Amino acid sequence: MDIFDLTAHELSDLLKKREITDLDITSAILKRIQQIDGDVRAYVTITEENALNAARNVHERRSKGDDLPPLAGIPMALKDNFCTKGVRTTCSSRMLENFIPPYSATVVDKLLENSAVLLGKLNMDEFAMGSSTESSYFFPTRNPWDLDRVPGGSSGGSAAAVAAGEAVFALGSDTGGSIRQPAAFCGIVGMKPTYGLVSRNGVVAFASSMDQVGPLTKDVRDCALVLNAIAGYDPLDSTSVNRNVPDYTAFLTGEIKGKRIGVVREMIDDGLDSRVAEVFNNAVSKLEELGAVVDECSLPVAATASVPVYHIIAPAEASSNLARFDGVRYGFRAVPEKGKKYTLEEMYMKTRSEGFGPEVKRRIMMGTYVLSSGCYEKYYLKAAKVRTLIKKDFEQAYERFDVLITPTTPDLPFLLGEKVNPLDSYNSDKYTVPVNIAGLPAISIPCGFVEGLPVGMQIIAPAFREDSLFQVAYAFEQNTPYHRERPPIKRRASEEKAKGSDIND
Repeated sequence: MDIFDLTAHELSDLLKKREITDLDITSAILKRIQQIDGDVRAYVTITEENALNAARNVHERRSKGDDLPPLAGIPMALKDNFCTKGVRTTCSSRMLENFIPPYSATVVDKLLENSAVLLGKLNMDEFAMGSSTESSYFFPTRNPWDLDRVPGGSSGGSAAAVAAGEAVFALGSDTGGSIRQPAAFCGIVGMKPTYGLVSRNGVVAFASSMDQVGPLTKDVRDCALVLNAIAGYDPLDSTSVNRNVPDYTAFLTGEIKGKRIGVVREMIDDGLDSRVAEVFNNAVSKLEELGAVVDECSLPVAATASVPVYHIIAPAEASSNLARFDGVRYGFRAVPEKGKKYTLEEMYMKTRSEGFGPEVKRRIMMGTYVLSSGCYEKYYLKAAKVRTLIKKDFEQAYERFDVLITPTTPDLPFLLGEKVNPLDSYNSDKYTVPVNIAGLPAISIPCGFVEGLPVGMQIIAPAFREDSLFQVAYAFEQNTPYHRERPPIKRRASEEKAKGSDIND
């Protein structure tokens, strides 16, 4: 395999054996970005000079015999809603197109303390609102398995970059499936940790009661290594939980004999693509073959009510969080035509009208409506009560099972421009949003392919039982070949390009 196809732990082993240098790795990944990102479009900002300097610094320390952590010298990238000191953070929005934060998010500092090398910032759906990366102000990102298709979202740039070898690993944020869904679409591993396990300080908020930071990696061991680096209590985050963080690699035993696994009955429904269902059923059979005890379980409220509950609570919180973008303190400000002046109210309205894209404005309006007088009790308060019932659904299921499994998505990666109806896009997250509503940990791992397109399996565990996630995910991964597959990054659109079509439009 080429350098850009290797995992973080494989590269770390080569570095320890002095078979490769830190600069070799970063240079190879930067070259890969130069070669293919014109087609994939994963990056919004590339910090090439800083990355090379960081790699040289790690190499010097390694040459001196310093004891370095496993992620030292490993090139990574960040979804562009993570604040990075001195490097612009756009949220893929016109509103923050030129914003340069004065500080970095806690998880960014932790990765840099582990001597990981930052390559740049990755494209996303604007303010993390979307399931395809098509709502980005800049451009859509494309799926490396088929560049005519979406990579998922909102962490689509993160998933595409890792799958295409443009980063060894990446961080994303997950509010309703925004790590797991693109991981499934791009054939990689994506994890949403338990709410409160990883700091959200310095991550631009979407829906604060559901947002969580997590890794996107090429395999499960890399996922455990990254979680080791970023998990832990942060006094700067009021939702951070103060508890001991284990070494997650210790749970990668490959042994799941007797593990009780529940298949969620309601998530194998008529809305599931029959081809995805077949791949998922084969994955279930593999888990049984490995000694797991598999049976059906039911999540009647979670399966039916999660999408409407999510699309009440999340927009409500978003309307509050995004109120800070008003053109006064930082970010985009609408400027009147020459000879005209805006009143303060006109400036607010013009700034928000021109600075936000259609999907963000849609969700702000939805959120403002459900919080308005006369609607709060009818919608928001009722959704909050149903959220409690969703949590109870999971609690009852975990009385019988160690983990639950579902397909990660009901369908295959769809074509760019195919889902113009927002409701179609919202439903692509229907298997992932219950996890965020309940604050649970979940992981998506590759479990097969349909006509060259990857399919993901979602594993869900009780709160702070990431050990169970890793145990089951690793056992399945090590007994199947899917995590070793790499996308061909070729497209029928190469013919379109020859006809004069610009694939980056």
